[in-house]
Amino acid sequence: MTWDSIIWDDEDEPGGNVDKIQQHGLTVDDVETALADPVGHGISRSSGCPMIWGLAIDGRLIVVVYEEIDEFTVRPVTAWTDRESEL
Repeated sequence: MTWDSIIWDDEDEPGGNVDKIQQHGLTVDDVETALADPVGHGISRSSGCPMIWGLAIDGRLIVVVYEEIDEFTVRPVTAWTDRESEL
């Protein structure tokens, strides 16, 4: 599962995907790194969207919920550290 294009909202857009990941202490680079080499796959119980587990740049395990636009394009919806899902 490798995509050619990842769609990001403007970082100044409140509630956009960049804003959502930043609220969880993550960066665009963290999410793109995890998407490039996921270690697990699943489906979000709350949204029904696909999700992956992968490693951020600093080695943290993160969860990325995304929408697959087509076979080449993905749009992250949100992401958080896996530790947050245990809290």
